Amino acid sequence: MKYISTRGNAPVLSFEEAMLSGLARDGGLYVPQNIPQMSANDIAALAGQPYEEIAFRVMKPFVGDCFSDSELMDAITTAYASFGHAARAPLVQLGPNHHLLELFHGPTLAFKDFAMQLIGQLFQKALARRGEQVTIVGATSGDTGSAAIEAFRGLDAANVFILFPNGRVSEVQRRQMTTPVEANVHAIAMEGTFDTCQAMLKDMFNDFEFRDGVKLAGVNSINWARVLAQVVYYFSAATSLGAPHRKISFTVPTGNFGDIFAGYIAKRMGLPIDRLVIATNRNDILHRAINTGRYDTDQVFPTITPSMDIEVSSNFERALFDAYDRDGAAVAQLMGEMKQGGFGISQGALQALRAHFDSGRSSDEQTSATIQSFFAATGEVLCPHSAVGVKVAEEHLGSSPMVTLATAHPAKFPDAVEAAMGLRPALPRWLADLFDRDERVTEMPNDLQLMKSLVRERIAL
Repeated sequence: MKYISTRGNAPVLSFEEAMLSGLARDGGLYVPQNIPQMSANDIAALAGQPYEEIAFRVMKPFVGDCFSDSELMDAITTAYASFGHAARAPLVQLGPNHHLLELFHGPTLAFKDFAMQLIGQLFQKALARRGEQVTIVGATSGDTGSAAIEAFRGLDAANVFILFPNGRVSEVQRRQMTTPVEANVHAIAMEGTFDTCQAMLKDMFNDFEFRDGVKLAGVNSINWARVLAQVVYYFSAATSLGAPHRKISFTVPTGNFGDIFAGYIAKRMGLPIDRLVIATNRNDILHRAINTGRYDTDQVFPTITPSMDIEVSSNFERALFDAYDRDGAAVAQLMGEMKQGGFGISQGALQALRAHFDSGRSSDEQTSATIQSFFAATGEVLCPHSAVGVKVAEEHLGSSPMVTLATAHPAKFPDAVEAAMGLRPALPRWLADLFDRDERVTEMPNDLQLMKSLVRERIAL
């Protein structure tokens, strides 16, 4: 299996090379040269299998011979051993034809654990084989950072730098990033928004002298391995609800488009997905793009769903690449236009996107009302991001079973949940002392040269 850039002007890489590289050298994102197919019989055979077995069967064709079967299965088994539910990603019924996929039973209580715990294992195996060390830099709107730190903390082969927008993540999210004691962990509170952090990350990757000098690696959702690990739970949920014998729809609260793009890959592989519904908050650039054909950046507003306070949605580039018939030059032009404020999607590409994706939005007030009403009706406590998904899903219910992805534990956003329903969700036992732990954090301005100097200093180069 080989991987190509969405901008068409970077080396073709193996799975391992694409995983360790993160961002392509032409600024694009790596995608598989071809999408492996699973037959109806292959998909039917997944029903009732342990999550780890489903993960192995779904991921193996993408990994190729970069990892042996035993190496891949060992990585998968180790990655999910610490999850707090035997099903790993259990389904809960919210109402007739509407189900919640709980993706928050990992060590940091968010869906990012499914990918990050596995990437940590795969990185460790690959780097040990190569005898190399890397510098991992990630940008986060909240959950990616804590998941990355949890996956790489204490590993000799990696230093981990996580950039997050100062004052724009929840208190729980911040403390999960700033309280680890391991020396290879560096939490950086940056001025600005998540988009500021993400732009800084891309600027570091695009400085090839710096990138090569510190052996930079990325674990944001720009990393294909992240997307691949998330493809698995679409198969797990769909087969539990009767696939391939009937179609399933999914609603995904998303800001950076990686989680819902994983569903698109599952559909391309042969999983009978009816509709993929993009759920956005007030920062609804993806909803507007699907409905109007314009992707125009403006201003990021703080909301009670901070992990979705994003306008520059990196993984949307992967969807555009397919919508433009894999024309890397066309995608590169669009990304250039976005730096000037936005771009228009061609009619043909827009039709291709609408063939797979629907969309909706939820204001803070509607999100709070959803938390309240579904607790009253079902006893289910929703985090605000999951509530955005549930609200939008309710507007798109049809004949196919609908699965809404619950992306985080409600205790990660206790203030918003308490304000909505009057009860404050408690952290699990193993995180009960989180607010008593000492913090280590460095505050930084939006200055690329200062950031690069900090990285070099911390890794003693």
